[in-house]
Amino acid sequence: MTPHPLDLILARAPVLPVLAFDQLAHAVPLARTLVAAGLPVLEITLRSAIALEAIRRVVGEVEGALVGAGTVLTRADLDAVTAAGAAFAISPGATAALYDAAADGPLPFLPGVASASELMAGLERGRSRFKLFPAASLGGPALLRAWQGPFPGVRFCPTGGIDAASAPAYLALGNVMTVGGSWMAPPARVAAGDWDGIAALARACTALGRLPA
Repeated sequence: MTPHPLDLILARAPVLPVLAFDQLAHAVPLARTLVAAGLPVLEITLRSAIALEAIRRVVGEVEGALVGAGTVLTRADLDAVTAAGAAFAISPGATAALYDAAADGPLPFLPGVASASELMAGLERGRSRFKLFPAASLGGPALLRAWQGPFPGVRFCPTGGIDAASAPAYLALGNVMTVGGSWMAPPARVAAGDWDGIAALARACTALGRLPA
């Protein structure tokens, strides 16, 4: 069987760093630090006016980085991140209009879900890979474990409220591809340019998938 495009992307590391930039100067050095430490797949969220330029710069300047765009909400967002060079797109939820836009576009798309009904709506659209958000608030590993029975073949990237301590419980589940989080890039360390400290946190992330739940 041909691997799912999102599996080929998200299975490269157990943790997907979720990044939001308020200073453009931080984008390239942070991305280089994370990639060098073993986290090559990055999500840059559209939560600031500089996000698209951050995507462009990381795509153009950081060798080995596979950059996705997060907080994609509309067709215009999808068009913009495609033009910026993003390799995939992620949304916190999904509407009919966003599903239509994703079907028309070239990027692998990871829609967000928060309930079984939203998941079923995505399945009707031919989707089988989803972001669970906000994962910790919705029930965390217990919810994903419960969904394994009625939704075989579906796989998730849970995000929201996950940290180094809770990540292994998610990663132990067969329906979890990777987990998303920002704990390896604390804002204070980013602001201080503490790339060595961030590298240490990122290297610890690479071992999480091998830890017992």
